[in-house]
Amino acid sequence: MLIAGLVFAAVAALIHVFIFYLESVAWTTPRARAVFGTSQQEAEATKALALNQGFYNLFLAVSIALGIVLVAAGQKAVGSTLVFAGAGSMVAAGLVLIVSDRSKASAALKQLVPPAIGVVLLAVGLLG
Repeated sequence: MLIAGLVFAAVAALIHVFIFYLESVAWTTPRARAVFGTSQQEAEATKALALNQGFYNLFLAVSIALGIVLVAAGQKAVGSTLVFAGAGSMVAAGLVLIVSDRSKASAALKQLVPPAIGVVLLAVGLLG
């Protein structure tokens, strides 16, 4: 279960690296605007906010990646803590998105389901 939890956490990290790219690098492109449902004017007006949000997602992904490396190196307590913190924050952010805007439920579920599965499996793996 430990490895399965880390795999789901890694998938969540990769999703958030892609979100980082969309928000911080490609925000004003037609592809990113289509994903987030923004017009060219909205994208330009919110570019600085999206840049910040994208880096938030990247930092969560980095914490999970570092945690996985530490678990693999035998530092199970510290590594698991980083994975729980990063993945738990992803789950919490997805829940906030659902609560704040029901029309974004699909995006929120994509953001929160993989890390939620990872957290549960990691916890079971550590307890077993």
